[in-house]
Amino acid sequence: MDTEVLRWFQQVADGATVTEVAELQIISQPAVSRALARLEDELGTPLLSKSGRVLRLTHAGAVFKRHADAVLHQLDDGLAAVSELLDPETGTVALAFQPSLGTWLVPALISDFSARHPSVRFRLEQSQDSLLSSPVTGGGIDLEFTARRLRGQEIDWKRLVTEPLWLAVPSDHRLAGRRQAALAEVAAEDFVMLHRGWELRARSEELCAAAGFTPSVTFEGDDLAMVRGFVAAGLGVSIVPAPPGAATRWAGRERLVEIADAGASRDVGLAWSRERHLLPAAQLFRQHVLEADLQTLFSARGGEEQAASAERS
Repeated sequence: MDTEVLRWFQQVADGATVTEVAELQIISQPAVSRALARLEDELGTPLLSKSGRVLRLTHAGAVFKRHADAVLHQLDDGLAAVSELLDPETGTVALAFQPSLGTWLVPALISDFSARHPSVRFRLEQSQDSLLSSPVTGGGIDLEFTARRLRGQEIDWKRLVTEPLWLAVPSDHRLAGRRQAALAEVAAEDFVMLHRGWELRARSEELCAAAGFTPSVTFEGDDLAMVRGFVAAGLGVSIVPAPPGAATRWAGRERLVEIADAGASRDVGLAWSRERHLLPAAQLFRQHVLEADLQTLFSARGGEEQAASAERS
């Protein structure tokens, strides 16, 4: 059924004459009349009846018009939604990220982007390291912030920043007052770690192996906040990420000590699918992220946080 003809029927039913519809659509009057007649033939009953020079709805026409109005309303909503998606300034970006990156990297970049493009919306979702594939391959996510080096012909991954890894110890630990320590100094201690399958767990075990020991893991979890909470409670030590240059501000009841071992860091990057064409808003945000001066951005936010903290105290 031709939606254009449905609109002509809707206009006539709402009181416009066939001549007015023809003039509005820049077509001939007979063309509009023939189209309306074809619509009636398709439905098998008259929809309009002539009353003098005016066409009025039949009973069948009045019943049909309610449904035609609903269909055209839904269609217009769909067209508007697609139009909005295609507008880089009003679209929606579907974004996934590892939970630990949701405390610093993702908010900083979205905040900076939103200051320039306030009408772009974001749909946020946490990604799971335990999944072997990236959510960008499923079609529902545009971009993913991740420390996993994703490989495969269908995924592009671009390094954004190197995130330091620190040793988290209880506040009364013998190393709590130290600025720096080697992992070998905690080789005999209990560790609190994320479950196997998480990127940070694998990276932590690599660092411990390079230091000459296998960590004794007494508690495992799926949440970095839980890991740090267990450390703060004195139940072990852990290797945790912290934003570049911000480890002291991120220490809670536990203490963060710089790891002296070489390679105590992880690369954080942005992933997207090579096989999907990103909508304009997602393309715009990807470009913003890849071109962002992250060090300057984080330094500026760090200064704001310190000032706010000083003001509160």
